[in-house]
Amino acid sequence: MTKFELYKDNFQDQSRVLIKNDEFTVSSFKYSSGVEALKIQNSRGYLTFLPFEGLMIWEAVFDGFNLKMKNTFKQPYPGKQITDSYGPFQFHSGLLASGNPGPKDNHYAHGEFPLTPMDSSFIEISENLVTVSSQVEYVKGFGDHYFANPSVTLKKGSALFDIRMFVKNLSKYQEMPLQYLTHINYKFVKGAIITQNIPESAFHLRKSIPKHIHPTEDWLNFTKQIYNSGRLINELDKTKHFDPEIVFFGDKLNQLVNKAVFRMKMDNKHTVQITFDTTQFPNVTRWLMYNPDLQVAAFALPATSRTEGRAAAKEAGTLIMLKPGESRHFKVTTGLED
Repeated sequence: MTKFELYKDNFQDQSRVLIKNDEFTVSSFKYSSGVEALKIQNSRGYLTFLPFEGLMIWEAVFDGFNLKMKNTFKQPYPGKQITDSYGPFQFHSGLLASGNPGPKDNHYAHGEFPLTPMDSSFIEISENLVTVSSQVEYVKGFGDHYFANPSVTLKKGSALFDIRMFVKNLSKYQEMPLQYLTHINYKFVKGAIITQNIPESAFHLRKSIPKHIHPTEDWLNFTKQIYNSGRLINELDKTKHFDPEIVFFGDKLNQLVNKAVFRMKMDNKHTVQITFDTTQFPNVTRWLMYNPDLQVAAFALPATSRTEGRAAAKEAGTLIMLKPGESRHFKVTTGLED
């Protein structure tokens, strides 16, 4: 295994190759917005990362098929919260709070982490796999103090990849709230079919309406029908129903299966999957939205709790409190199946 440290001066306006072997090509460039980007390509396709901005995956393209949601951002931007740069294929929602803030919350949507500047980043590469890893120490005076290490591993000849997060409470005496979700934004393909090894009875339509949602009469009538029927939307057919967004929560998955497996068949050639350990992620969110600006089928977002803000998680008893020195690991496997 070869380790390659990344520095800001590795990134210029023009793309240049940093590492190359028989299977992988790693190249760096900088967007006109000033955000540094890393493109890692194997024989199936490529991922584009933002190694110094929350280790987002900005692009995911395999077998010539773009997996990412349609959105209005042509490039990533620096900022303080995810709405400043809402265009990635994947970002980390958390870590002190996650989801849309409720009436009792004062945190950003999806928490402080998504656009956090990373302290350092490096690549580990061999003949069979490549991993990009970033680290940050978050500290506030009279506040929380943690170390976070997100990473992504791409394997030889595969369009599936592993997304990981490690977080440790660095405080020597106080607990730290932890609320985390791996936010994976797949494209919305009309007619796509979603399957899962979880019974539909575990899923519930979101009843709360966040501030960014502006309901129409048709949407209210449709969501009322869905709520009364108790059914889960598994087919992306009538696109008019998904503006504004439709959100489902899957709860207590760890009481049903050890490993959750979700698939979305986009067409006759392309099926994507999301798999995770339910002891790490006992909850899952499904976010569906379709309008001329934003088209997304986030069919399975692994989470530690429902994504209605930190106060709601605390009230539900699902907010994790990390003891001093305690740590947690999270892993999600996703991508395009063979």
